[in-house]
Order: sequence, then C-alpha cells, then structure tokens
Amino acid sequence: MKRLEIEGVDLETLEGLLDKIVGKHFEQLKKEYQPKEPTEYLTRSEVAELLKIDISSVTNWTRSGKLQVYSLGGRRYYKRNEVEAALIKVKFGK
Repeated sequence: MKRLEIEGVDLETLEGLLDKIVGKHFEQLKKEYQPKEPTEYLTRSEVAELLKIDISSVTNWTRSGKLQVYSLGGRRYYKRNEVEAALIKVKFGK
C-alpha cells in the first residue's frame, strides 16, 4: 500500500481541496446517473386493456411485427415501454 504524507497543510485547507476535487466528480456523476427502472411486462389482455382494443388486435399487431412479444414457459409477454414506443404520433390539420 502506498503512503502519502502531507506537511505544512492545515486540516481545513486539505478538506477544502478534497471537497473541491470529490465534489466536482460527484456533481458530474449526478448529471450522468440515471437510475434503472425495472422492466414492466404485460400480458396480451393487459396490453389490450392499456390500449383499449380487442385482444385479437394485439394478436394481429404481434403477427404483423407492430408489437414485439417475449415468451417464457408458453406464456407471452410484452414490455410496457415497447408497447408505448410502438404508438406513432399523428398530425392533423395544417
């Protein structure tokens, strides 16, 4: 282990220097850090309820590739963020 010896620097000055150095890095980390939210998985019926459509539309949109489906043990799931991202913005008027 390396050892650092500092002479002639009072504790207050050292604390100020460390606070400045660490504080700068901490502020940068806070700007860049985005907490990871857990993925929410939905069943076909939950997707149909969310979009207020018939469950057959969910099946058709899955077959046509409009919605991405994931399977586990014979069950089908949709990622909520992907379902919401599949919606497209439509402009009306001028």
